[in-house]
Amino acid sequence: MGVAAWCFSTVFVALGSAFLIGGLMLLGGHGAVVWAEQWVPSGLTALLIATVPLWMVLSGWLRGGSRPNVRVTAGLMLGFVGVALLAGGVKSLGESHVDLASAVVLVVGAFFWANGSLYSRSARLPSSPLLATAMEMVAGGILLLVASLVAGEWTRLRLDQVSVLSMLSWVYLIVFGSLVAFTSYIWLLKVTTPARVSTYAYVNPVVAMLLGWGLNNESLTLRNVIAAGVILAAVVVITMYQAKAKK
Repeated sequence: MGVAAWCFSTVFVALGSAFLIGGLMLLGGHGAVVWAEQWVPSGLTALLIATVPLWMVLSGWLRGGSRPNVRVTAGLMLGFVGVALLAGGVKSLGESHVDLASAVVLVVGAFFWANGSLYSRSARLPSSPLLATAMEMVAGGILLLVASLVAGEWTRLRLDQVSVLSMLSWVYLIVFGSLVAFTSYIWLLKVTTPARVSTYAYVNPVVAMLLGWGLNNESLTLRNVIAAGVILAAVVVITMYQAKAKK
């Protein structure tokens, strides 16, 4: 194989990997969150996304990893009980109305994110973490843009109705949510175990729920708190065990 052919093959494979990761994590994962949050409060969205570590354990096992033992299996069951309690119980309280289809989309999005994360550990990408992350974000952005055009969202765009707060939030997400957080996340997946990386799910749901309650007047009920505790307990059980098993 000539040098030119080798270079073309390497670039082609890297682009393919970037689009697959971008499709799973950004289009499938973030896209599901953005779409579902039209009907699901941000706090509850974060709690459903806390199932990512659960999917990581299951998917890692199915990919040839170690089989979950009784402790991990119990954690998985506990996590899904918490998700069922959260998604099915909120509406019955009359406090917050959550569409079941939106809740399912969020869980599926968590599944895509988890598998994209696992795939990124072995994907053939540039050795530079910044370049690899940039390729994944650009690929995911292109896929999201195509999806939005197909859905006709551009016809509903009203720039004159964008508030200063919304614009500042958008800039914040670009800098800290994408450039800082996503780059750090992808880098950590390369240097440590997925279980340790997924510990971000310990804090995110609680913070999001409290911010939604404090800044957006979203309801915070006893059932929400119980469901949050169940889900986070399951995540802690699984990820702590996995982290110890990798030592």
